[in-house]
Amino acid sequence: MKYVVGVDLGGTSIKIGLVNSEGKIHKKISVPTNAEKGPKAVIKEIKKGVQLILKGSKKKIEGVGIGAPGTISLKKGTVEYPPNFPGWGRVHLGKILQNQLDKKVFVENDANTAAIGELIFGHGNKFNSFIMITLGTGVGGGIILNRKLYRGESGGAGEIGHISIDYNGKQCNCGSKGCIEAYVGNNYLIEDVKKELMENTESVLIKLADNDLSNITPKLIHDAALLNDEYAINKIKEIGTVLGYGLTSAINVLDIPTVVIGGGVAGFGKLLFDSVENTILERVLTPLKSRITVKHSKLKNEAGIKGAAALVFYKY
Repeated sequence: MKYVVGVDLGGTSIKIGLVNSEGKIHKKISVPTNAEKGPKAVIKEIKKGVQLILKGSKKKIEGVGIGAPGTISLKKGTVEYPPNFPGWGRVHLGKILQNQLDKKVFVENDANTAAIGELIFGHGNKFNSFIMITLGTGVGGGIILNRKLYRGESGGAGEIGHISIDYNGKQCNCGSKGCIEAYVGNNYLIEDVKKELMENTESVLIKLADNDLSNITPKLIHDAALLNDEYAINKIKEIGTVLGYGLTSAINVLDIPTVVIGGGVAGFGKLLFDSVENTILERVLTPLKSRITVKHSKLKNEAGIKGAAALVFYKY
């Protein structure tokens, strides 16, 4: 059995797993990203995490796969201008870590790795083509077309989170306005909720947060919705509507009617998924309506780790 290390580089935390060629995670850990401290600090955390997960292991490691935000050059192993990582321009992440870890390192866009993971170990046995969207600190996207990852001319295809749904809308960290991410990315979402709770003082969400709005998390919003809190329910539906707007555009352009949603915010569950699907059905081109399918990632929060591992195992 062959083993690799899969690294899911997120804006808040770095998830790292020891994965075999069948997609089974034998061990996983999480370390803080420290994104606000710049690329050197992030690279230090990745290295530390990989070394920690390999400590005491006698398994031969084929390599390390990394799913990272931003535009990726496969040949150079560079990460370029990730929106939620201050101080990053063009960073030779693959080369730096390959030298430091003395192992082969493969780097790909994080949402693309999630899509690859879903293709190889998840819903790929049912769907030859699908749009993958990941909901976390940012909103990422990957496109699987005829069982191949579509990367575009420079490797930047699939940025669903940066489809603008309002040309004069909220400012996004990418530099544009009205991006989906600027409404449903974790940090943006939580800031919106904090402001809106000032006018929704009866929401049970405030009590769940111990009357301290700095404690607000997506999980608490979900918990409030499960308690039939009107504000929380409407907020989750609103997130689904925003996602549905953007996904409709992607579906119309690509003629890919299957959407797979992963990441932490996908934990909002049926309420979110119904809202996404209903919005798409209201707006998508008529010939596509009967083919629309919205699925929760089969790999759930492990899609990033398993997809990163697949970078080492599989040619795509």
